[in-house]
Amino acid sequence: MPRLDRLPQVARTSLETRPVEVHHDTPFVAPRGPLDTLRLALVTTAGLHLRGDRPFTVDDPTFRVIPGTARPADLVSSHTSIGFDRSAQTRDLNVVLPLDRIGELVERGELGGIAPHHYALLGAQSDSTRVAEHSGDELARRLREDGADVVLLTPT
Repeated sequence: MPRLDRLPQVARTSLETRPVEVHHDTPFVAPRGPLDTLRLALVTTAGLHLRGDRPFTVDDPTFRVIPGTARPADLVSSHTSIGFDRSAQTRDLNVVLPLDRIGELVERGELGGIAPHHYALLGAQSDSTRVAEHSGDELARRLREDGADVVLLTPT
């Protein structure tokens, strides 16, 4: 991420005057059992999608489906932002979509299983309520259909 004082004045002013969302009512539901009995799905805001999928656009409130069988070479990120450094995820996709790490948890018996699909959204939204209104119900429905008991969110 670049230093604020190194950005062009227009970009600096935009970031300094951007309203910050505050959430006092973040919902939490306790897991229904120990992790070794639960199926986990991943949801990331890294703007990932399969190579053949439609890329994300600025403030895109939609999501993309990532099959649990996807390999790093199958995925690209269309997340572009002056403040988003993709170098770490380019070296190791597990930074934003830890498929290998959750697979290891399942192999060790510490996690019950992995959902058949994972999901990606675009970060750096100017209005996150649009994402919730446009995609929230559908994404929740799909996660339930996938049998996901818990979801790990990986914000970027």
